[in-house]
Amino acid sequence: MRNLLAIVSKIHDKGNRFIIEELKKNDAAGLVPSHGDILVCLYQNNKMTMKDIADKIHRTRPTVTVLVDKLEKLGYLKREISKEDSRYTYIGLTKKGQDFKPVFEKISEDLNNMLYKNLSENESDILENLLQKI
Repeated sequence: MRNLLAIVSKIHDKGNRFIIEELKKNDAAGLVPSHGDILVCLYQNNKMTMKDIADKIHRTRPTVTVLVDKLEKLGYLKREISKEDSRYTYIGLTKKGQDFKPVFEKISEDLNNMLYKNLSENESDILENLLQKI
């Protein structure tokens, strides 16, 4: 019997538990793993619209709105109405959000080290390629 989905689910759960523990250790209470996708987008693009974020992370706009609202409440993000076209609101990082980047990168690095620790470089490449095919 093949159980790929069960294995992937266990990996996902283990990764989320690791992230949550690391966030607690780094005084980032309130953040959850699903906030990571939005932070990655903004670390790469500085500021984006809700629609652009939703498209990039493959989530619905209502879901992104809930995540952004929470990040804004926690002080990591801010909303900024476009000066060129007031119909557009951009989401950007606050100083707290920018200052969190090294912690975010360290947690990401530690997570990858944990996930790949028993695999060679070649095995890691093969695994990723096979999962991409699916």
